[in-house]
Amino acid sequence: MEIEIIDYQLSYKEDFKQLNIEWISRYFVLEEPDLEQLEDPEASVLSKGGKIYLARLGEEIIGTITLKKHSDTIFELSKMAVSPAHQGRGAGRLLAEHLIKEARALGCKMLFLESNQKLLPALTLYKKLGFIEVPVGSSPYSRADYRGEMHF
Repeated sequence: MEIEIIDYQLSYKEDFKQLNIEWISRYFVLEEPDLEQLEDPEASVLSKGGKIYLARLGEEIIGTITLKKHSDTIFELSKMAVSPAHQGRGAGRLLAEHLIKEARALGCKMLFLESNQKLLPALTLYKKLGFIEVPVGSSPYSRADYRGEMHF
């Protein structure tokens, strides 16, 4: 079976929520901005011009990623999660590559992400994709000690 990247649909809301709660809870504590996105992705992401993509293997949703719109030219890669049972199959890379392509199509000039230094596999992937580490600055997440940017 091949992993396919699909657009978010309301029927996948619980998958989106659970995959993200799973990884965040493993390493950190859920924060208010997490809960906002996970409880109501339609209002917090989609209604503001953002996108959510899912990785599907057969009928199972195994990964998520969010493209949050901050302005007409600035977007954020967030809520990237892959089920532990399916890590190492390239789902994260497929999700991120799809998101980058879609961000460009939407007119994005700067794509950024916030992460944490202890998430080494994710940081390695971001670097391979072309994100450059920059100072973090202010963040709504207390766990954010890494910021990557990509300029188009």
